[in-house]
Amino acid sequence: MIGRLNHVAIAVPDIQSAAALYQNTLGAEVSEAVPQPDHGVTTVFITLPNTKIELLEPLGEGSPIASFLERNQSGGIHHVCYEVDDIIAARDRLQAEGARVLGDGEPKIGAHGKPVMFLHPKDFCGTLVELEQA
Repeated sequence: MIGRLNHVAIAVPDIQSAAALYQNTLGAEVSEAVPQPDHGVTTVFITLPNTKIELLEPLGEGSPIASFLERNQSGGIHHVCYEVDDIIAARDRLQAEGARVLGDGEPKIGAHGKPVMFLHPKDFCGTLVELEQA
């Protein structure tokens, strides 16, 4: 059901410093910071030959990553994102198997302009999983 790894997301307290670290120290191709108000984050994508790294910084008071950064003040891996061919079919299959979809269970449009949804970390070995329509 799952396809390729789309990205690994890292929550950071300062997205500009983190982006500079990847760009200047590691020589990576780094995007501009883009506010994602519907998701409560600002994102930067680092392009690698086989996948991407997504840097996440809280945006606004209700940011879903604020509590993560309170517990992990220097940041850390927040989630992994896998591509799926049909996000609705994937959701239905996962729910039939007992997996919990976060939120209202309906996909939202993600940072790449494609439908995404998140799966409860307790159902996936302690890892928050994002699914993105390929």
